[in-house]
Amino acid sequence: VQLQASGGGLVQTGGSLRLSCAASGSISTINTMYWYRQAAGKQRELVARITSAGSTNYADSVKGRFTISRDNVKKSVYLQMNSLKPEDTGRYYCNADIRATTGFVGSYWGQGTQVTVSS
Repeated sequence: VQLQASGGGLVQTGGSLRLSCAASGSISTINTMYWYRQAAGKQRELVARITSAGSTNYADSVKGRFTISRDNVKKSVYLQMNSLKPEDTGRYYCNADIRATTGFVGSYWGQGTQVTVSS
């Protein structure tokens, strides 16, 4: 099982980016999917999560600006980021709770994608 994230880049304050993350491999079911971020010198923090039923939660710092969504057919999760601020700069990681076809249930991480917001 692998997660592949994409969509990061350099954007000016107030701009938008859309991150994507696709899961692949011997997957039976994907439960909750997450986006985390880690700024330089700081701990990784949860940005947003979405359950298999579509329920969402957001960090207070991104509420009203970021939207998490998923496509269960494509085994993908997305993060639409609007009104970006310099403090949103960091490496963004997708994460998912996945049951493999072997029956094993684990938490899988993507490789991360860099988001840089210039002031």
